[in-house]
Amino acid sequence: MTPRPTKKRSHIPILDFFAGAGLVTEALRPWFKTVWANDICPKKAAVYTANHGKKHFVPGPIQKVKGGDLPEALVSWASFPCQDLSLAGNIAGLNSERSGLVWEWLRVMDEMTSLPPVIAVENVAGLVSSNGGSEYRALHLAMAQRGYLVGALLIDAVNWLPQSRPRVFVVAIKEELAPQARPFLTDGPTWAHPSSVVKAAEELPFWVWWKLPEPRAKRKRLAELIDFRQPCDDPEASAYNISMIPDYHLRRLKQELDKIKVAPGYKRIRKGQQVLELRFDEIAGCLRTPNGGSSRQVLVLNGDGTLKTRLLAVREAARLMGVRDSYKIPGGYNDGYRAMGDAVAVPAVRFLGRHLLKPLAEIANAKAV
Repeated sequence: MTPRPTKKRSHIPILDFFAGAGLVTEALRPWFKTVWANDICPKKAAVYTANHGKKHFVPGPIQKVKGGDLPEALVSWASFPCQDLSLAGNIAGLNSERSGLVWEWLRVMDEMTSLPPVIAVENVAGLVSSNGGSEYRALHLAMAQRGYLVGALLIDAVNWLPQSRPRVFVVAIKEELAPQARPFLTDGPTWAHPSSVVKAAEELPFWVWWKLPEPRAKRKRLAELIDFRQPCDDPEASAYNISMIPDYHLRRLKQELDKIKVAPGYKRIRKGQQVLELRFDEIAGCLRTPNGGSSRQVLVLNGDGTLKTRLLAVREAARLMGVRDSYKIPGGYNDGYRAMGDAVAVPAVRFLGRHLLKPLAEIANAKAV
C-alpha cells in the first residue's frame, strides 16, 4: 500500500526515530509534519514534547515499537545512537547494544504496511570510517536489499554555526523512483563526499552520489552566541582552570587579549596530566554529552583584561546547535546539555531537507498520485 498523496508541501509526513530533543522535527518543520516520533530518554522526551506536543510522541525503547502501529509516511528519519561508532566510545560497531539499535529501526519499517519511499539516517563521521568502513557497508547493503538506492554525505555544522560538528547523513530512495530523482544525482564525489565517504562507497551496489549545492550562509562568530552576563566561576576556580591551560596556549591567549573575547576548550589528559586545551578560531569544539567533567565545554572569557572561566551555558549550547532562543529546554543543566550535545544541528538538517529530502519526498508523492 502506497502512502496517500499529501495535499500541502508543508505537511509531508515524516517519522522521527530516536527523536531526542526534537531538533530534526524542528529543522524540517517548514516542509514536513512529524506524524510519529519516539525516544527512550524521558528527559529528552520532555524537551521534545514541550516544543512539539505529546500527541504523536511515543516514549520507550524502540524494541517495543511495532511497525504495524505506525502511521503512513513518505520519509523515515533515524538519528540512531552513536556511542559505538565514535572515537569517544569503544568502536564496537553496529553489532553493539547501542549503535546496533539501527537494526531495530529497519525491523520496524519491515513491519509497516509499506516501506517509506525515502529514508535517512544520521550519525557521527565514524559511521563511514570505523572498522575500515565495514559498518557503513553493512548498513548500506541492508538498505539496498530493501529496494533502495543509497548514498552518504558528510556535512559539517561549521558551515553555518561556530561549532565543529561533522556528521554523516545517509539518504536513500526506492529504486523505482530513480528516473525522477536524476536531477538530484551527480556522476561522482562532490564537496559533501570526502575521502572517507569515497572509500566507503568503493564497489558498493546501489550506491548513488547525491548532489547538493555548496553552503553559502555566513557563519556567526562564537562571541555573538555567548551571553557575557552569565556568572563566571569564583576567582579560585577560574585560577585553577587557567592553571591547566598549556603554556603555549596561555601565551597566545595573553598576546591576543585585545582580539579575543572568548576562547572555548575541553579538559583532556596529556602525558598523564589534565590540561585545558583552547581554540582560537572563533569555533567551539563539538558538543558532547556531559558524562564526566572533561565532557563539558569550558569558556575562558576576557573581562577587561582579566581572565575568567565558566562552563558553556545550556542556552549557549542550544545556539551552537542552531536552536532558536524560544525553544523550551526544561530540566537541569546536565539535562539540557545532554539534550543538545546528543542532537543534530538544525541548519545542517534544514539544508539537507530543503535541497534533498523535500524534493525527493515530492517525487515520491507525485508518483503515488
